[in-house]
Amino acid sequence: MLSAESFWTTSLRAAPEGERLTRIFAAAINAVEPGAAVRRFVQRDGDVLTISGRAYDLQLFHRVVLLGIGKASIGMADALAEILGDRLSSGLVIPKYAPPGSHVPLTVLIGGHPVPDERSLEAGRKTIDLVSSLKTDDLLICLLSGGGSALVTAPVDSVSLADTQVLTSTLLACGARIDEINTLRRRLDKIKGGGIARMANETTIVSLILSDVVGSSLEAIASGPTAPDPTSRADALSILKKYKLENRVPTSILHSLRTTPETPKPGDYIFEKVQNVLVGSSLLAAQAALMQAEAEGFHPYLLRTDLQGEARATAFELATYLRQARLTGDPIPGPTCIVAGGETTVTLKGNGKGGRNTELALAAVNELADFPGVMLATLATDGEDGPTDAAGAVVTGGTFHRAAGLGLHPGDFLERNDSYSFFDALGDLFKPGSTGTNVNDLVFLFIF
Repeated sequence: MLSAESFWTTSLRAAPEGERLTRIFAAAINAVEPGAAVRRFVQRDGDVLTISGRAYDLQLFHRVVLLGIGKASIGMADALAEILGDRLSSGLVIPKYAPPGSHVPLTVLIGGHPVPDERSLEAGRKTIDLVSSLKTDDLLICLLSGGGSALVTAPVDSVSLADTQVLTSTLLACGARIDEINTLRRRLDKIKGGGIARMANETTIVSLILSDVVGSSLEAIASGPTAPDPTSRADALSILKKYKLENRVPTSILHSLRTTPETPKPGDYIFEKVQNVLVGSSLLAAQAALMQAEAEGFHPYLLRTDLQGEARATAFELATYLRQARLTGDPIPGPTCIVAGGETTVTLKGNGKGGRNTELALAAVNELADFPGVMLATLATDGEDGPTDAAGAVVTGGTFHRAAGLGLHPGDFLERNDSYSFFDALGDLFKPGSTGTNVNDLVFLFIF
């Protein structure tokens, strides 16, 4: 569990409300701690394992096997291993990091992220070996969370790892949404898009899923290895056309998208013995933050949990909303904590350092310049904003002039996508470290 002290920044230390605000941020993350999410939905009474209201008699299964894929897989696996005890036969866990002190009695492999690498490829091979070895009288429990699409990869036969890396990097740079990226991934990978259900030899499967995508569509989370894929070949090709990428991706990608058989769809018989359970999402994190905000003396308000689109455009909308709320007292009077969630994108034009959360914050600096009594804070719930060690940043009405005093101009940093460097110089980056969970991003709008 993260402490409130993990969220101190220069602006928060200067704010009279600083301690209260850090407790709100910590409450959001701790509410979606992966072990707690598993325990809310899984209970064991003797040989009866109950998962989201459905009972499984463990005496009927020859083996109980665990497969964890994603940034939250270690925490989820720890909790499930404790619940199952000696009934857990074996398993494989593939996170981005393996924190010290984990007691998972399983094989742990580290995968590559956000672009898959040789480790991801090896994890894919091990995953296929595990799933293919299952029998009809086994029980497979999958633990799926954000980041799984990159951490584990098993490209279809005509596509190489290098091809997959080029596609992933190109999609991330052009501003494609995560659901769009995963629509393509499902068609190019043996594990994704219902692949585990297809390879599991009619084994009984339960998937506990921690959502990191807007709308929590099961096929989009870790690219849906145990979920039917409602999208089509035409949908995948249209995404490449939308971003004008037909001539920028390897020819093997285009060939595979045009010729590979369709992924399994809703109603396919392979899902008859599959139970998919959503155990956590950004809504839960937002609600916990608002409950803590109310306890801290703020009027709480949930704005939305479906933020998407360019981070800069979203920053303008949220900053405008914050200014109007401060001036009018609408939707609720101050002191106020307004929370929004989702996942924005960044179209890369420069070669600076940063991610979507710090870019959103940077784009809000000019919009909130000299505006009193407000704060905007962005927070990636996994503790990592893009390829950085920051989770987000803090912006106040005084940020612009503080930066100007150091010779820093927001527009210059935006132009080269260098939001990390801007806020690092101000001491206003969130650096709580890897949180072990991942349920999208949060934006906090405060009125004092």
